[in-house]
Amino acid sequence: MALPEEPVPPIVPPCPLPGKICDVARSERPRSCCGMAMAGLRTAKYQLPEWHRRNTGVYYQAFTASEQAERDRAGAQQLIKHAAASAQRAQEYSKSTLDQRLQDIHFWRMELQKEIMELDAETNMLAAQKLRLERALDATEVPYAVVLDNLECRDRRQPPDLVTDEVERELLKEADLIRDIRDLLKRTIIQATTQIRSNRIAKENCELDWSDKVETYHIDDKCISYCNDSTNVQSHPSSVKFEENASTPKTWAQFSHDNISFGEQEKLASVQLRSLINNIIHDASEDLRMQRAAVNEAFDAHCKQLDEAKYKLERHLEHILKDIKDEEDNIMSLKKAIKDKEAHLKVAQTRLYDRSFRPNIELCRDEPQFRLVSEVEELAVFLEALKRKLMESEQNLKNLEETRMKLEKEIAVKANSIFIDRQKCMANRVRYPVDLEVASYKP
Repeated sequence: MALPEEPVPPIVPPCPLPGKICDVARSERPRSCCGMAMAGLRTAKYQLPEWHRRNTGVYYQAFTASEQAERDRAGAQQLIKHAAASAQRAQEYSKSTLDQRLQDIHFWRMELQKEIMELDAETNMLAAQKLRLERALDATEVPYAVVLDNLECRDRRQPPDLVTDEVERELLKEADLIRDIRDLLKRTIIQATTQIRSNRIAKENCELDWSDKVETYHIDDKCISYCNDSTNVQSHPSSVKFEENASTPKTWAQFSHDNISFGEQEKLASVQLRSLINNIIHDASEDLRMQRAAVNEAFDAHCKQLDEAKYKLERHLEHILKDIKDEEDNIMSLKKAIKDKEAHLKVAQTRLYDRSFRPNIELCRDEPQFRLVSEVEELAVFLEALKRKLMESEQNLKNLEETRMKLEKEIAVKANSIFIDRQKCMANRVRYPVDLEVASYKP
């Protein structure tokens, strides 16, 4: 801002000299006093008083002009000194204002540079967190594939064991959990991408402002180096004006303040988002770890139940096989007994048949006859009982065989279920990442 010019003292007009010595008679013709005879001699001559008066007038004019010139010179010298002092003060004041302006520009330039560096560092840290999210998202692909494979494998269980058990419920919960985690990670990645873009916009605004500050600093620094002896100064009459789009010191400072404030807001949002990302990855890792442990525990418990059920079935099968062998031996004994009784029956019937040919009075109902009839009847009863028992034993053997087949089928089903749960599912779950949070750091 230019200093106000000091008022130039008015030039004091020279004081008038004392009264005129004489008045100069200008272009006055001498009057004739000696008659017509002397008229020709006095035509172009002045009288002595007139001559003195005219000389005095010339002297007075010269004195007056000299005195006026001296006063003008004194006023000019005073004006020169005043103008020089005023110009020097104005130049020094302008230089001091430029110096203060340089300090202001330097202050905002350093603040902007600091904000740019902090935004750049924060953006890099947020980008690293975004990379962690992407790696964590990639790391969930294996658990999700393992869970789906477990569910598909368990769908291949045979009908007796194809039930909705605790293992299947835990697997479905695990699949839903992984899907939710993947959706959350994807949304957070989008949020991180948006925040990185906002950080870069804020950084770009600060960089543009910083660049303008640097250029302005160089311009004002060059301006402050100008002096009267500089060879690169010249007249620019048209520069003495204010641009219509020029800012005020208040709006100028407010602009940089707003840029820094916007950068601080985005930086704070970025810090909060990074903290949120840490919590999301940690919580997701803990949830997956706990659900993985729950699924493994359910698998272990179910496999123990299957082992116990298979063991009991195998023990029952051993008893059934022993019963089948005993029943087969019993049937063989019954058949042998029936065969023996049929032989006895044939002997008794043959005896009765032969004794029926006894002649005349010899055809007697004697004791042997009664005994043979009784023996035949007794043998018939025993044969009937043995045949019924044989039929029962054969039916029991058939039932035992059917039970054996059912037990063997159930044992095969249990073995298949154990193979699916233990060899297919649990062995495949070894590929399950131990810690999602650790996996997010792996390259």
